[in-house]
Amino acid sequence: MPILYFINRNHFDLKSKSEVTFLKEKYELLCSLKVIEVEIAELARYAKEFDGCYDLLKSKLDDLCAFINRKENIVKWNQWSELEEVQQLSQQLRETSVNALCDVEKYQSIRAQQVGLPVGQYVSSLAQSVREEYHNFGIHSESNVLFIGSGAFPTTALTIAKETGANVICLDIDHEAIELSREVARASGLEKQIAFLHGDINAQHEFEIITHVFIASLVKDKLEVIDVLKEKVWEGTKVIVRFGNGLKSIFNYPIDNIITGNWLQRTVPLEKSDSIYETLVLEKKSKVMT
Repeated sequence: MPILYFINRNHFDLKSKSEVTFLKEKYELLCSLKVIEVEIAELARYAKEFDGCYDLLKSKLDDLCAFINRKENIVKWNQWSELEEVQQLSQQLRETSVNALCDVEKYQSIRAQQVGLPVGQYVSSLAQSVREEYHNFGIHSESNVLFIGSGAFPTTALTIAKETGANVICLDIDHEAIELSREVARASGLEKQIAFLHGDINAQHEFEIITHVFIASLVKDKLEVIDVLKEKVWEGTKVIVRFGNGLKSIFNYPIDNIITGNWLQRTVPLEKSDSIYETLVLEKKSKVMT
């Protein structure tokens, strides 16, 4: 016996073409966030069963980098980001993508020791951003750089140490990440220039030698770290904060509040349209400055 379906026409509102397009973009954004999160989460789970899936996971994270820089997606985000459902999905996607990136970096670190350094859109984009940063921030062979949240594959530390000759201290709360990154530095011949510390910001004591501090985009409690640095760094030390607001917040932790305290602040303009994070530079004021 055939089943008959009846459509309640009262559920349908007559809308203009522009209204229909506007609402379609809302659901396109919601679906995109859901689909990307599920794909990354599933690939991260599969990769623990078969490490060949790490290449697929890395490719999906590269797709996420491309997604956050597409103009049409930025437009949709600007229109609908205040919706509670969009906020919830974006936060879930950020946690999933951050955890997946940490897994990928650990895998890349192991593979780098075996077959050489990996290349992907995320890694290559990050390395290029680092080159722009050390030129802009005056990092050179006499500099001493502290990197907070360096991870298992410390592209920033490796690039700075190799290309400027600066000494770098990598600090991370993940003990496994520190051990793996130490092996990568050794394999790269940079073990004499890069030191590694496990722990939070309080694990670093010799701030009088530090000329530059980087805070990774994947560091969650940026404002807390900045408050600690405010009491520890010396005058003139530059603190480079990587973050992602807006659509970039689905792959970076944002800075939602105004930074207060004895800081000179400037936002670094985005020179590349495909930048995967934003950068804020803080410099501790001299006590005689007003």
